Amino acid sequence: MSKAKTYVKSILVPLLIGGIVGLIITPFMDYTSLQKPAIAPPGIIFPIVWTILYVLMGISYGILKSKNLTNYLNIQIYYQQLLINALWPIFFFVFEWRLFAFVWIILLDIAVYMMIVRFYEKDKVAGLLQIPYFLWTLFATYLNFSIYLLNR
Repeated sequence: MSKAKTYVKSILVPLLIGGIVGLIITPFMDYTSLQKPAIAPPGIIFPIVWTILYVLMGISYGILKSKNLTNYLNIQIYYQQLLINALWPIFFFVFEWRLFAFVWIILLDIAVYMMIVRFYEKDKVAGLLQIPYFLWTLFATYLNFSIYLLNR
């Protein structure tokens, strides 16, 4: 597969997963009606940030794929964190399992951290491109827990 195709596929996968999850959760979105901490961003910020993060995620994975630096463990951690990521908004918005979603997002934090370490070992840029994603998930963890506490 050409490098261009590798990058396109690598970017499209997380974007498509995020888009599908967005379609699933849209009818259940209650973000505006929830009590939130003072530093909670407006709802319009989330699709913008997630689009950027999914593109960075795809580029990062594309770097490894295009340089033949993927191995079983890197592929597993990448797709596992995508699955964990995809399920979180379903737990949080569709099922309204705010406390469970908090525990789940901690699992996501760990998975993203492990992915950064593994990717960085193979290619520094691939690892570094995941840092905004990690920082955002940490912020989302704070928001999740705060929203849980404020809305119980």
